[in-house]
Amino acid sequence: MKGKISIHLIISLSIFMIFTLPTSGKINREKEWAYFYGPNGNNISNETGLLTKWPEQGPELLWTTSGLGKGYSSVAISNQMVFTAGSLENQTYVLALDYQGKILWKKPNGMRWKAGNQRWARDYDGARATPTLNEGFVYHLGELGSLSVFKAIDGSLVWHKNIVKTFDGTIPRYGYSESLLIDGNNLICFPGGAKGYMVALDKKSGKTVWANQNVGEEPGYSSPILVEDQGLRQIITMTDLGVIGVNADSGELLWKIGHTNKRKLNIANPIYKNGYVCISSGYGAGTILIKLTYKGKKVNAEKVWFNELLDNHHGGILYLDGYIYGTGHEKKGWYCLDFKTGIILYRDTEGGKGSLMYADGMFYYFTERGQVNLVKSSNESFKIISSFQLPKKSTGFHWAHPVVCDGRLYLRHDDNLFVYKLIQNE
Repeated sequence: MKGKISIHLIISLSIFMIFTLPTSGKINREKEWAYFYGPNGNNISNETGLLTKWPEQGPELLWTTSGLGKGYSSVAISNQMVFTAGSLENQTYVLALDYQGKILWKKPNGMRWKAGNQRWARDYDGARATPTLNEGFVYHLGELGSLSVFKAIDGSLVWHKNIVKTFDGTIPRYGYSESLLIDGNNLICFPGGAKGYMVALDKKSGKTVWANQNVGEEPGYSSPILVEDQGLRQIITMTDLGVIGVNADSGELLWKIGHTNKRKLNIANPIYKNGYVCISSGYGAGTILIKLTYKGKKVNAEKVWFNELLDNHHGGILYLDGYIYGTGHEKKGWYCLDFKTGIILYRDTEGGKGSLMYADGMFYYFTERGQVNLVKSSNESFKIISSFQLPKKSTGFHWAHPVVCDGRLYLRHDDNLFVYKLIQNE
C-alpha cells in the first residue's frame, strides 16, 4: 500500500547498510575473524579486557543455536554476523547467523562427504572447511570439491566452480578440508590435480589466474598461509607428503620438504616466523623446523631440528614469544618447545588432545572430549585456571577450533554452536 514500507524491506535495508556503508578509519580487527586462524593467520586474538577467571560453571552462555548440521567447521565473523558450514542429509550448507544466533540464510555447496561402509569413520561425517569472508562475500570449499562464493548480505550465489572437474583434482580420503585464502584479488586453493595442484582464481569471477602443475602431491588437510619475506611473497601449505612453498604471484613451486605419517594425514597448519617454518603431524610423525634462505626469487629449504614427541594431530600448534605450544597425539600431553632448538621445556599430561588459541595472555584449550579450559601457560609451566564441560547436545568428537572475537568465545560441536561472554558486566 502506498505510504507504507513492509517490515521485510526494512530488515533487508538494515542488513544491506551493515555491509555497504563506509567506515571511518581502519576496520576494527578485534571484532572480525574473517579467516580460519584469524586476521593475522596465527590463531592469536588481539583483544584485551577479557575475563582472567571463570565461574565454576563457566562464563555466561549468551546463546546456543542448533540445526547447523554435522561438521567440524569453525566460525568466521564480520559486521556482527557469524558464518559456518554444516552437512544436512546429503548436502553441505553454508550458513549465516545474526549476533543473537538466529539463522539468517542457509545455502547449499555441493554433496557432503560420507564415511560410507567405513563404520569406524562415521564420527568423521560433516563439513570441514570454515568459510572465508572478504569485502562482503563468503567463500567456501565443500568436501567433494564444490567451490562457491555467496553474497554475505543474503546468501545469493555469485559464482561456483567444481575444482575436481576443472583441474582434474584429487579428493582427499576424508574430503577437502582447507579454508580458502584470499590474496588481494586472488583466491587460493589446492585442487591437487594435474591441471592445477595449487591454483589462484580471480575472486570476483572464478577465472584462473595461475595454476601450478608440478607440485605432484595430493592435498593435505590444513589451510594455506601467506607470508612475505625479503620481497618474496609465498603461499605455504601441507600436502599429503609434506610441506611446500609456492610463489604467490606466479604459482611457481619454490621448495618442498617431505614430512608425513603412516596414514598420510597432514592436518595442522604450518607456522612461519622470521624465515623459519614449523610443522607438526600426528600418528607419531612429530614436529620439524625448516630454515628458508633466500637468493632473489629462489628459496632453499633445509631441516633444522626434529622432535618426535610433539606429534600434533589436528588441534594446531601455536607460536608465542619464541616458543611452540600444542598437544600431542600418540605422545599425549601439552607441550612447550623452544622454537630455535626444538628442546622440550616441559610436557604436562593433565589435559587430553585438543585445539587451542591465544587471547589476552591466556590460552583457550578445547579438548576433543568437550572440556573447555582457560590456561595460563608459559615456557616454564602449565596451569588450568578455570574449566567447564560443554553441554552435551550431540555425539562425536569436539574437533572444531575455538574462536575468541569481540568479547565472545565461540565453540562449535556437531550440529550446535555455543557462544559465551568473556567480558565483565558493565
